[in-house]
Amino acid sequence: MNIPNLLARQSRIFPNHEAIVTPYERITYLEWNVKVNKLADSLRKHGVRPGDKVILHMPNTKEFLFTYFAVQRLGALIVPINAKLVHQEIAYILDHSDATVFVTHELLFNQVEGLPESDDLLCVKTGEALGHWLSFEKLIKEGSPDEIECDLMEDDEAALLYTSGTTGDPKGVVFTYRNILTVATMICIEMTMNTESRILHMMPLSHSAPLHLFLIAGTYVGATHVLVPTFTPDLLLGTVQKEKTTHFFGAPIAYLATSKHPKIKEYDLSSMEYWVYGGAPLGEQEVRFVKGKFSTDRLMCVYGLTEAGPSGSLLGFDDHQTKAGSIGKRPALNCEIRIVNEEGIEVKQGEVGEIILRGEGNMKGYYKDPVKTSEALKGKWLYTGDMGKQDADGFYWIVDRKKDMIISGGVNIFPIEIENLLTIHPQIADAAVVGVPNPDWGETVKAYVVTEGEIENLAEECKGFLQGKIADYKIPRVYEKLDALPRNATGKLLKNQLRERVEL
Repeated sequence: MNIPNLLARQSRIFPNHEAIVTPYERITYLEWNVKVNKLADSLRKHGVRPGDKVILHMPNTKEFLFTYFAVQRLGALIVPINAKLVHQEIAYILDHSDATVFVTHELLFNQVEGLPESDDLLCVKTGEALGHWLSFEKLIKEGSPDEIECDLMEDDEAALLYTSGTTGDPKGVVFTYRNILTVATMICIEMTMNTESRILHMMPLSHSAPLHLFLIAGTYVGATHVLVPTFTPDLLLGTVQKEKTTHFFGAPIAYLATSKHPKIKEYDLSSMEYWVYGGAPLGEQEVRFVKGKFSTDRLMCVYGLTEAGPSGSLLGFDDHQTKAGSIGKRPALNCEIRIVNEEGIEVKQGEVGEIILRGEGNMKGYYKDPVKTSEALKGKWLYTGDMGKQDADGFYWIVDRKKDMIISGGVNIFPIEIENLLTIHPQIADAAVVGVPNPDWGETVKAYVVTEGEIENLAEECKGFLQGKIADYKIPRVYEKLDALPRNATGKLLKNQLRERVEL
C-alpha cells in the first residue's frame, strides 16, 4: 500500500465521484488522477527520480493536491512548507532538505522569486513561465495521462515535513507510507469518514494534521475535499452552509474567532458531524462559549505532534461536558500513551511527567540528525517533550512543554499556568513567561507582556493581579513590555528568541 496507488484505486472505483471542490470548480476522482499522471510524467521527463526531494509551497489549492500525489507517484519525497514562510526560512529548508525541485503558486511568487537560479534546482510556478521558472499548467498539458505505476512499499519514505522551529531551526521529520497511512486509518475510524463525507480544508495542508489526518484519510475512503485557500469566519460559515461539509479541523483560535461573528446564528451548520480542534486545548469557559454559538455538541479535541504522525489521544463529544481542557482519557486508535519520569518509569496518577507515545504513526526520524532522533525516539516510544498528568478519573492533562519548565530554587514552575492567568487581565493582550539565570536560585521567573493601553507600573500591577491566584514563588519577579511576542508562521510562540534577549 502507498498513497499514490490509493488515489489511482479510488479513480477506478469512484471515477465520477466529486473529489475536489474549490471556489471555482469541481473535480472528480478520475479527473484528479489524470492530472496527477500528466504532471508526474512531465516531472519525470525533467529528471525527477525516486528519492528526490520536491518542495511544495502552496496554499490549499487544487495544484497542491495534484503535486502532492504526482511527486510520490514517481517515488520522490514531498516536502510541503507553510505558505507564510519568509525568504530566509524558505532558503534554510531548501538547503537542508537537499531539494531538487521547488513548486510554488503565483499567489506566493513574490516570496520566492529571489531564490538563486541553479542548474541543480528545477523551479515551477502556476501561471505563466518566467525566466527559469517553468509553467505548472504547461507541464500538465504536455504530460501523458497514462497510468504511472508506483511500486513503493509501506516502509518506504514518503514525505519530509518541517517542524515549526520554536526552539531554533526547524527539523525535518521523515515519514514512511506506513506512518502516514496508520494515522489516516485512525481518523477514518475514530471520526466515521466514508464516501459521503465532505471535508473542509481551511487550515494549511502543509501541516501534518490537516494533511495526514484529513486529506489522506478522506482520500482513503473516497470522500470529497472542499478546499479554501485561507481562513476567515465568513468563509468558514459560508462554506459549511453552501457545501454541507461534515468534517472540519481547525486551531482553537478559528473556533473562538468564528464564535464572535455577529451573524453566526443565521447560518445553517447542521451538516457538520465533527468539529475537530487541536494544537492547544480549549478551556471549560471557551468550550461552553463555542458550543453555544455553533449550536453543536460535536466538538472533538485531538492531541498529538508532528513527530507522532500526528496521533496521540482524543477528547470526545460527551467528555467536553466535564473535562474540557483535557486531552482525553484514552489513546487514539493504533497508539499507546504513558507518562514517565526522567528515568522512563511510569509516574503515579496525579504526578507530573513527560508524555510518551508508541505507535506505527511515529516518524522514522529527523532528516540528517541522528542525535536528535535518538533523543526523541527511545525504543519504540516517542518522547513528546510535553509535561502532563493523569487525574483521578484517568483523563490526561497537559501541564507545559518540558523545555519551557523553569527550575527556581529546586522547584518546578510551569510558565503556561502563569501565562493563562496574565492574559485574563483586561489590559494584557498577550504574555510569555521564561526563566532567566539567577546565581542564587538557578532561575528567576520573567514575564514578557503585551498590553492594551498603558499600565503605569507594570510589575506592581501584574504582581497584584496574580497575588492569591497562584503561589508566591510562581509570580514573576521581572517584567518587560513588548509591542508583540515573537511567533512563527503557524502562530507558535518562539520562546528561544525571548531567551536570547535575556542572554544579550
